[in-house]
Amino acid sequence: MHGQIILWAAGVILALTWFSRIVEAAIGMPQLVNIAQPQWDRRPSSVNRGSIPREPGVSVIVPARNEAEHIRQTLRQLLALDYSNYEIIAVNDRSNDATGRIMDEIAEGAVLRQTVPSANADPDESICPTRLHVIHISELPAGWLGKTHAMWMGSQQASGEWLLFTDADVLFKSDSLRRAVAYAEAQRADHVVLFPRMIMKHPGETMMIAFFQALFVFGHRPWKVADPKARDHMGVGAFNLVRRPVYDAVGTYRALRMEVVDDMKLGKVIKNAGFAQRNVFGEDLISLHWAKGTFGIVNNLTKNFFALLSFQLWRTVASFIAIGFLNLGPFIGIWLAHGWARIPYVIALVSLFFIYYGMSRRSTIPPYYVFLHPVSSSVFMYILLRSMCHALWNDGIVWRGTKYPLDELRKGVV
Repeated sequence: MHGQIILWAAGVILALTWFSRIVEAAIGMPQLVNIAQPQWDRRPSSVNRGSIPREPGVSVIVPARNEAEHIRQTLRQLLALDYSNYEIIAVNDRSNDATGRIMDEIAEGAVLRQTVPSANADPDESICPTRLHVIHISELPAGWLGKTHAMWMGSQQASGEWLLFTDADVLFKSDSLRRAVAYAEAQRADHVVLFPRMIMKHPGETMMIAFFQALFVFGHRPWKVADPKARDHMGVGAFNLVRRPVYDAVGTYRALRMEVVDDMKLGKVIKNAGFAQRNVFGEDLISLHWAKGTFGIVNNLTKNFFALLSFQLWRTVASFIAIGFLNLGPFIGIWLAHGWARIPYVIALVSLFFIYYGMSRRSTIPPYYVFLHPVSSSVFMYILLRSMCHALWNDGIVWRGTKYPLDELRKGVV
C-alpha cells in the first residue's frame, strides 16, 4: 500500500511536469518564425552609403581543425550564397590534414573567378569583393580553447556589420543568409539563431537526435528566448548571426575563451546583456550530418556535458537522477503501478508522445520514435557519466588533439 502511494505521487509529478510542458510548447512553438516561408524570400533592408543603397555587410567566420572531409563543400556553398555584400573568413586552426591546403585552393579559385567584375557589383561595398580570406593559425596561445581562439581571430579580421559564426561541416542553401538577414533587420534583432536540419543516416542517429530535440523542447523553451524577462537563451554553432556592435559589447570571444560549449554561452551573454535574441526555423536552409551512428554522437558529446554543467560533480549527479526520473519514470511506472495509479503515467506518456508528434512536423523524425525514448534516455545518462568520468580521470578534456586542464576550464566558466 505504501509503495502504491509513492508510485501515485511520483506519477502525479511526472504527469504535471510533462503535461504542463506540452501545453506550453503547443502555445509557444507556433510563435517561432519559419524563414523558409515565401514572405521571407526578399532582400534585407538596404543601407545607404552615400547615394548608393546596399545590403548590410556580413562576415561569415568558419573555424576548422582537421576538416578536410567537409571544408571544400562548405566553402563552395558559402561562395554561392545569393547575397551581394559578404565575406568569408576561413580559419585553419592548426590542422595537420589537408584542411589548410584546401582552403587556399578554394580562395585562389575564388579570386580568379572574380578577376572580371560583375555588372551588378557595388563599387563602394564595405566588404572586399574577394569574398574568401584564409587565416592560418600555427600555435595556440595559453588560456584559450582552439575553437574560441579561431573564432576570435576570424572576428578580428571581419569588416561586416553582422558576424555569422558557423561550423566547417554545415551545408548552406543559396538563399539562407539573405533570408536570415532580412528577418534580423525586419525584427531589429541583435542575435539570430537558425536551427539546422539534421541529416540522419542511421536509426541510432535518428533515435538520439529525437531525444535531444525532446530535451530541447523540455529544457530550453526556445519560444521564451525572445522574451526579455525570461532567462531562456539560445546559441547554435551552425548559425549564430550577431550584430558586430553587440558582439563587441559582450566582450567578444575573449570573454568565452575557455568555454567548451561556446555557442550556447555566446547566446547566454548576449541575452543577459539585454540584447534582442531570436530563434527561427528554416527547414533545410542549413543542414548538417552531426555524427555517424549512436556511438559517434556519444563520442562527440563526451567533451560537452560536464562542461555544460560547469564541471561540477554534484550538478552532474543531480542531472543524472533528474533525467532518469523524468524520462524513464513514465515507462517504468506504467508497469509497476496498479489501477488508478496508472492514470498519471498514461498522461505523462501521452504528453511525451505529443512532443514527438509536434517535432515530427518540424523535422523528418517519425513520432513512433517515442517508443525508443527509454533507450535514448539511457544512452544520454551514460554520456553524462562518461563525460564527467573522462574529465575527472584525465584532469581535463582532450578536444581535437589538444588537452585542456580541468582547473583552467573551471576558471573560464561563464
